[in-house]
Amino acid sequence: MSGPEMSEPGTSEPLSRERRRAVPTATYRLQVTADFTLDDAASVAGYLADLGVSHAYTSPLLRAAAGSTHGYDTVDHAHVDESRGGQAGLDRLVAALHAQGLGLVLDLVPNHMGVADPAEAPWWWDVLRHGRDSAHAGAFDIDWDFGGGRVRLPVLGSADDVEKLEVVDGELRYYDNRFPIAPGTGQGTPQEVHARQHYELVDWRRADADLNYRRFFAINTLAGLRVEDPEVFAATHELVLRLVEVGAVDGLRIDHPDGLADPKGYLDRLAEASGGRWTVVEKILEPGEDLPESWSTAGTTGYDALAEVDDVLVDPAGEAALTALDTELSGAPVDYARLVHDCKREVTDGILGSEVARLVRVIGELPGIDVAQQTEALAELLAGFPVYRTYLPDGREHLDATVAAVRERRPDLTDAVDALHTVLSQAGTEAATRFEQTSGPVMAKGVEDSAYYRWARFVALNEVGGDPARFGSTVEEFHEAQQRRLARRPESMTALSTHDTKRSEDVRARLAVLAELPTEWAQLVRQLLSRHPLADRPLAHLVWQNLVGAWPLSRERAHAYVEKAAREAGTSTTWTDPAEEFENRLHALVDAAFDDEQTNGAIEDLVARIAPFGRSNSLAQKLLQLTIPGVPDVYQGTELWDLSLVDPDNRRPVDYELRRRLLARLDGGEVPAVDESGAAKLLVVSRTLRARREHPEWFAGYQPVAATGATAGHVVAFDRGGAVTVATRLPVGLAGAGGWGDTALQLPNGAWRDLLTGDCFVSDAAGMPVRDVLGRLPVALLVRD
Repeated sequence: MSGPEMSEPGTSEPLSRERRRAVPTATYRLQVTADFTLDDAASVAGYLADLGVSHAYTSPLLRAAAGSTHGYDTVDHAHVDESRGGQAGLDRLVAALHAQGLGLVLDLVPNHMGVADPAEAPWWWDVLRHGRDSAHAGAFDIDWDFGGGRVRLPVLGSADDVEKLEVVDGELRYYDNRFPIAPGTGQGTPQEVHARQHYELVDWRRADADLNYRRFFAINTLAGLRVEDPEVFAATHELVLRLVEVGAVDGLRIDHPDGLADPKGYLDRLAEASGGRWTVVEKILEPGEDLPESWSTAGTTGYDALAEVDDVLVDPAGEAALTALDTELSGAPVDYARLVHDCKREVTDGILGSEVARLVRVIGELPGIDVAQQTEALAELLAGFPVYRTYLPDGREHLDATVAAVRERRPDLTDAVDALHTVLSQAGTEAATRFEQTSGPVMAKGVEDSAYYRWARFVALNEVGGDPARFGSTVEEFHEAQQRRLARRPESMTALSTHDTKRSEDVRARLAVLAELPTEWAQLVRQLLSRHPLADRPLAHLVWQNLVGAWPLSRERAHAYVEKAAREAGTSTTWTDPAEEFENRLHALVDAAFDDEQTNGAIEDLVARIAPFGRSNSLAQKLLQLTIPGVPDVYQGTELWDLSLVDPDNRRPVDYELRRRLLARLDGGEVPAVDESGAAKLLVVSRTLRARREHPEWFAGYQPVAATGATAGHVVAFDRGGAVTVATRLPVGLAGAGGWGDTALQLPNGAWRDLLTGDCFVSDAAGMPVRDVLGRLPVALLVRD
């Protein structure tokens, strides 16, 4: 059943060292934690080989803050994290992977370091102890002149809490927080000792305006690194590059390159030091945006591909009705562009105010422009920026366009904006570079973590790398995007779910069905809002969509999600000032979904109606993602149905024993039904990944395959150079049309075999009937028989 010339699992020749170090055919993302250690990862190496990937792909493995569940808060670059298994555990993982012929791709965090507990981070501790004289002072992006030569640490509950400081065992203590004492400064009261240190403990509320060190976004406990300094690069990459050199690590994923002062320079240095290993960057591209051609990288981690695949499965015909519903719930039409601008201004004027203030200090005095005007003009430029950042001279057109737009929108700022334009367009200067490092966090916090939670028109589109204002795409646009991908970045990663997606691929696939049933959905939403009113009606709409998308889910998961969503939206409650009465009503709404018989029944009925169509969409988007140009990644567990919401919900344990059993049944010849088990998705994933690993020549090109007939618009098909993908789109409309009818694929004459089912078909002058090809599954992967 596995198709022509394809080996059974476990019988493939192990990949040579050279093959491991080449471009992966596919990766499998593993979140390695203290609860899923490196030894646990090693135990699934055989399963990953049977699944069909060529490389495991792990979350960051260097020593992280105690209790970290993600690893992006590295505290020491010289050691593998002991709680995850340490160097010995990594050695065992690598040995297990190599025994199965697999390589390893490692996630790397060059932009920042975890400093939540200074005692855990040797470099940060030394900087706090010795100040500018520390051997590591140059590693951190600190404005020593602002703050009187002291690093401002926003840890106190209030300014008065300085009275609660204690000196214990030669350290300054604030409750459980430990800080070093500079040599010769430990005499006197704790307050007198504190006044002599190279750091100042301040009220946490001052983080928005008064910090003097660069952070990752607005997270005070992640301090920015100056990896553009060759010495800092060498010290933070020594262990990883040694792992690359000895063959333990075969590829790299670079976290948040937009935070770096010089991403191109960093990637050039990394490529030279790593011997040109396959490297992808976690770069979010806006629709139509491309990576700079000069970057030494295979491409991105795949959010752009995610958006392309999602969009082609969304029915544009549903836009009008869902927009009308959103207008009704919001009380007025939502101007999404204005919403984004306003959310970004909240960020520039709020949680990233310290970064904007530092920009003002760096730029200095502008002739005829006062500080207030300069600050306002900078904030408007940041709020109006259409992409995450420029990389001057690359992307200069985005700066120019933003300046023109702000001049038109805010004529009162024309002089300030023109003066800033001159300064910010000078590539390589500190002012231009720091503006580039700031525009990305403003975009991320303003859009992904604010606007996406406020605009609930259709949350399937509110995904990282997407554009909620763009309601679906055509098959022709999808083909054009894949042909561009093949021509420009054919070795870029593709993804559907990651540890950062707002919803898993299967939740989005189910929600996409609502675009085909917008009137039915609107009627249910009105009923639910009438029965369970909430003052924030757009937020209630967001909650109901996510509950339906992830149903059935536990009460605990639902409560955790809605609390996070409401606080991220920031419209009725916030993280820093929770509105208890509102949150109680929100939680009561969630309880009603479980406890109110009528409401629970309505949800159950709708899910029963849309779930089969959602599974069709899930299989379609998975096959598309696995077969378009690029290196496909499978996020842990998503080879079966995975109805997860935003983190930490998407980091729940994965049942690998269940997956092994199901895969063994498939390898025994079973062609499963598209049912609750998810075995059909495992079939699609395993057969496609094995084909890509064993027959890369089948996936070297890209040619759209035409369809004829009344329902031709419901199929997406393309030939990768031997393997032909066929996928169903808009399944509700297809069912309403009575099925495939006379629709046919225009393939070359001859016999073809479906690698998924093993069924054979013949194409003749009239084409190949789609009703035959998709008779058992809503997708097919055809090769010449």
